[in-house]
Amino acid sequence: MDIDFVIPWVDGSDLEWRKSKNKYSGKIDEPVDITDARYRDWDILKYWFRGVEKYAPWVHKIYFVTCGQKPDWLNENHDKLVLVNHEDYIPHEYLPTFSANPIELNFHRIKNLSEHFVYFNDDMFITSKVEPEDFFKNGLPCDMAVEDPISPNKQDVFMHILLNNMILLNSKYDRKEVLKKQRKKFYLVKDKKALMMNWSFLLWRRHDFFGLEYSHLASSYLKSTYEQVWRENEQILDRVCRNKFRSAEDVNQYIFKNEQLVTGRFSPYNWRKNGKAFHMNDGASEDNNIAEMCHAIENGIYKMICVNESQVENYEETKQKVVHAFEKILPCKSLFEK
Repeated sequence: MDIDFVIPWVDGSDLEWRKSKNKYSGKIDEPVDITDARYRDWDILKYWFRGVEKYAPWVHKIYFVTCGQKPDWLNENHDKLVLVNHEDYIPHEYLPTFSANPIELNFHRIKNLSEHFVYFNDDMFITSKVEPEDFFKNGLPCDMAVEDPISPNKQDVFMHILLNNMILLNSKYDRKEVLKKQRKKFYLVKDKKALMMNWSFLLWRRHDFFGLEYSHLASSYLKSTYEQVWRENEQILDRVCRNKFRSAEDVNQYIFKNEQLVTGRFSPYNWRKNGKAFHMNDGASEDNNIAEMCHAIENGIYKMICVNESQVENYEETKQKVVHAFEKILPCKSLFEK
């Protein structure tokens, strides 16, 4: 079984890209500020490739998805690396796009992509040895089905998107019927927190789902799931993909994960044991988060981690700490580097 990795990336400091983004957002005269925290470069992408080479040498192909950009250090001649331009797989009527949703929702159109693939954000890293069975088992994506209610937040676009995902899911599936059919898979993972969460919601005799928990780690998908969901929801997905920027009316890639979970097309897997997302934006606890994250990287505590940041005040200092931690376990250039 071939397993591919897919990783999208954007160079947010690229002035031409920023000018184009401003043009489509109607902010033509707005100064291009490359210090914006949302676009600054942590200079750690190379450790993603080093981690794959060291800890997942079995990967079949890596599809590196951009709008035509690439890091100066990237060896584009590596036999496992496939550079994919948005124009190569996203229908032209959706381009250019400055939203992650059209980029993610159209992965199934990537030429020669395997049926089994793993989607990484560029802030998700492999930090210890992984096996194919950490992503797929018996041909099914490894995942954990845990109910988790969505907390509505009028100011949070992402929460609106999650709610839209649930509305779409509930338009097709009856929760009570799903839990009858998939009871073993929803309650198979030996994780106390997950079991307590699921059993507590089992007492709710509701016919609609009110939320599913997501790991914020790499996601395993079947390309056929993408194709099926597109066939059944083309009008909705077409509308979402035409949005140049993320909108509160969107759905996102989790609709494919939802489909796999409720139909039982997954192998129960406790990702809490093997991965953790670190959010470096928690105010007073920020320093502790960074210290814990760096300790986890240096000691390979988890197979995978997410280095998530929306706002760090001491950017340069924190960046050096993160780079130093990765250098501890991945000091040597990979063949993906020139």
